[in-house]
Amino acid sequence: MTNITIATRASNLALWQAYHIKDRIEKSFPEITVSLNEITSRGDKILDKPLALVGGKGHFTKELEDEMLAGNADIAVHSLKDVPTYIPDGLELIAITKREDQSDVLLSHKYKNLDELPQGAVVGTTSLRRRMQLLQKRPDLTVRDLRGNVNTRLRKLSEGQYDAIVLAYIGLERLDLLKDIPFVEKLSFMIPPMGQAALGIEIVSGNEMIKEIAKSLNDQPSYICSKLERDFVSKIGAGCSAPVAVNALIDGEDITIKAMLGYPNGKNIMEKEVNGKLDFCQMLGAELAHDMILDGALEILSKAEEIAFKDEMPERL
Repeated sequence: MTNITIATRASNLALWQAYHIKDRIEKSFPEITVSLNEITSRGDKILDKPLALVGGKGHFTKELEDEMLAGNADIAVHSLKDVPTYIPDGLELIAITKREDQSDVLLSHKYKNLDELPQGAVVGTTSLRRRMQLLQKRPDLTVRDLRGNVNTRLRKLSEGQYDAIVLAYIGLERLDLLKDIPFVEKLSFMIPPMGQAALGIEIVSGNEMIKEIAKSLNDQPSYICSKLERDFVSKIGAGCSAPVAVNALIDGEDITIKAMLGYPNGKNIMEKEVNGKLDFCQMLGAELAHDMILDGALEILSKAEEIAFKDEMPERL
């Protein structure tokens, strides 16, 4: 038997994802056993500040990558939305799993949906992207930062620290946590972030066996869409925490990319959409970013960083 090691964060959701990939590999390759190397990432350690104020990139991926480069793991399983567009030398992002429901959901113990939230209601979210889109829709809301793992965030909601919170649907569904929430609304107006609801499979370069195993996990339509989204984010220079939404969708032989960016207070929003043929879409993400840059996207993002969590700025690391 050959053993390979998966590097994973130690959170409940990350472990679900890692065990899901472990099971798939062992089913497809019976001669291989898979073990897990559980790691606490920097993003899991810093819980007293919004990540947008911490600086740097790869808050949830760097430690896993370091373990691979040190020879302590062969594969890392990431939530793709957390993976920076820059991959360190010696590593490759080789596969994207089939992405599932990309929805953001509003959760509450008191109010049925977003429209029922009273003026000034307190909504929790860590994401500047969600904050931007919420406040564009409901500028009267009070949006406050929400850190911690999924269970911690749900506990804060049940304790009444927030009237509602916004999370990704897929994590709640995977951990079977939706049944405990009285009111759940999918926010259909929200554009998701790059890579939401897909897993990124990163490997150490140069090992053909590991490469073959990783490629068996790849879903080509998800790979195409995610690559275009990542091209957009890379071209526009936005980190994982920036108020940027981008989503590519395939419909038959056609592909559409929608993008939005703006201030985290819901103002000065820029939205664009581009369409193309699937056979000729390789540059579509970068082209959309280029068009938005010409229209002033970089200036908007620079100002967005200045005003994000402005009350916390003196605490910036």
